[in-house]
Amino acid sequence: MSEMYANRRTRLREQYSAAGHAAALVSRPANVRYLAGPAPHGAVLLLGRTADLLLCPGPPEDRPTEGRPDEALRVQYLTAGQGDPAVAAADFAAGQGADSLAVEEHHLTVARHREIRSVAPRLRTADLGGAVEQQRVVKDEEEISCLRIGAEIADQALGELLESILVGRTERHLALELERRLVDHGAEGPAFPTSVATGPNSGRRAHRPTDRRVEEGDFLSVCLGATYRGYRCEIGRTFVIGTSPADWQIELYDLVFAAQRAGREALAPGAACRDVDRVTRQVLDAAGYAGGLPSLTGHGVGLEIDEDPQLAPAAMGKLDACVPVTVEPGVHLPGRGGVRIDDTLVVRPEADGGPELLTITTKELLAL
Repeated sequence: MSEMYANRRTRLREQYSAAGHAAALVSRPANVRYLAGPAPHGAVLLLGRTADLLLCPGPPEDRPTEGRPDEALRVQYLTAGQGDPAVAAADFAAGQGADSLAVEEHHLTVARHREIRSVAPRLRTADLGGAVEQQRVVKDEEEISCLRIGAEIADQALGELLESILVGRTERHLALELERRLVDHGAEGPAFPTSVATGPNSGRRAHRPTDRRVEEGDFLSVCLGATYRGYRCEIGRTFVIGTSPADWQIELYDLVFAAQRAGREALAPGAACRDVDRVTRQVLDAAGYAGGLPSLTGHGVGLEIDEDPQLAPAAMGKLDACVPVTVEPGVHLPGRGGVRIDDTLVVRPEADGGPELLTITTKELLAL
């Protein structure tokens, strides 16, 4: 593991050194985790030309329980009087003779940036941009293994819920039970707030559970994900409660399923992100649902639940092998409900069997 983190830092060091910077300050939590391993909340990573330093707030006993930072790193814990780790890192870089520092301007607040300038006025700062985020897009097999295990946990939690009595229970109660089951099966926690939507709420993207109770004949849409060793996956399914589906429910479900299948089948190395979105969206557009579609039909996942690439009409770039993405079309009919189907997959070449499906709970329209 230490070699893996060192290789990631070396790639970033080569990038900022080529741009003429002596050091780089990484402050976005997911980026720190990617380069340094599990680290306390608020930690920052200072990369120099040859040596790297992880600066952490609080005493060592505040470190996360799921692991420790890379052993090859020098780790320094700051006392309360030593202030902001990002500011302390800039001061340290200046003290080591660095004349320029690349920082993540998209994460640093204006106030933090001003503090850095005040403690190290001779240190020239420049924007590191999304260099680490771009490095994170393509996952190694260790990362994909974490996502695969997270998907297995989410599938298991969802499968157990479907075997229980659902009628009469509230959306909020079901969401809390799902999140408890995720932890029971080995997840660090949910990957994002679990969404349970019933009846007229079903099919809404990122619906926040309410006290509405499940009723006979409802659509029930569930979207959940597990976090395992920092990596986050996502699954969404729609079911019918207690009775045979109505004709309109079958028709709508089949339509969303066809759109989702088109998107999954379009995933391949070299495929344009906008083209995957287009083939997914076209199925729903042709049926007259163009107006209510979301701004994207999928996105990358990893240390964050919403990463690059984005599968959207204006998305730039193409997919690479070993990039995990969601495909998640849905339709919501105001006052009636709707359908969402959401899978996490890994882009693989055709020679390796095509896209690898991580979330395997059935997509058959079940009456529960």
